Amino acid sequence: MALFGMTAGQWRDANPDKKGNIRDYANVSQLVCLSNMENLNAMFINDGISQSKRLVKLNQVAIQQMRLLTDDSGVRKLEGGK
Repeated sequence: MALFGMTAGQWRDANPDKKGNIRDYANVSQLVCLSNMENLNAMFINDGISQSKRLVKLNQVAIQQMRLLTDDSGVRKLEGGK
């Protein structure tokens, strides 16, 4: 939810013609960000942070990381860009 703005179920409902899940259609930057956020979420759970506060924090992290990753020329090269 924090990265894609929707749950996996919402994505499936919105994309009935696509096979697999939302991760199968994510780009390299999104996958790196998602991996980082999964680790952070585990730490936040361990720290006892509520789900609603975790979502806000993770969304902030996702925005920041996606800005950094999409501005990185090395990541663009991995994705086939210039």
